[in-house]
Amino acid sequence: MPRIVIFANGLMPEPERVRALLRPDDFLIGADGGARHIMSLGLLPNFVIGDLDSLTEDDMYELGSADVRVDQYPADKDETDLELAIKYALQLDFTSIVIIAALGGRTDQALGNISLLTDLAASNADIRFDDGVEEMFFCRNQAQVKGRSADLVSLIPWGGDVSGVVTTGLKWTLRGETLFSYKTRGISNEMIDGTATVQVQSGLLLIVHRRAD
Repeated sequence: MPRIVIFANGLMPEPERVRALLRPDDFLIGADGGARHIMSLGLLPNFVIGDLDSLTEDDMYELGSADVRVDQYPADKDETDLELAIKYALQLDFTSIVIIAALGGRTDQALGNISLLTDLAASNADIRFDDGVEEMFFCRNQAQVKGRSADLVSLIPWGGDVSGVVTTGLKWTLRGETLFSYKTRGISNEMIDGTATVQVQSGLLLIVHRRAD
């Protein structure tokens, strides 16, 4: 199925791994300076949104020459450029959204970006941060992690305790236990197969999947 891939204006440490994630039919959105990441891969965004303060005149000329649709907002706004991009993406008929270059650099921006995915409006879509090395997403009921043996998977309670956690395909299995928000029990589990599953009864669980080198 076609996906939306949003490029934020954060760090993109391994561009070739990002390139390997992309599919020919992906709908590419640049959240302001994220458009530059897309162009650095030799591609053009389908849509650009934000206050555009991170784009140069040359960038804007290239986008305009290619008839890329650009939706500009004032610099004084209540939302970040990534929040605007996610809101726009959720209005489109896609069930899978990948967000690239949203983490790293500024801690406040990274935490704010992760928090965007806790919005109930995002609960009906599969939305994941991914940079080719790590992927990160929330589990509200059940989720799958696709990878390979020796990949690391961390389960982090978000905003409170998470109860009834059941896992398969991980080295240290959970069988209905509670992960407490003030403890680190769920950190650095390991995949023992190509697929791991996670189920929760209540709470919001952040899953961080780090691919083995």
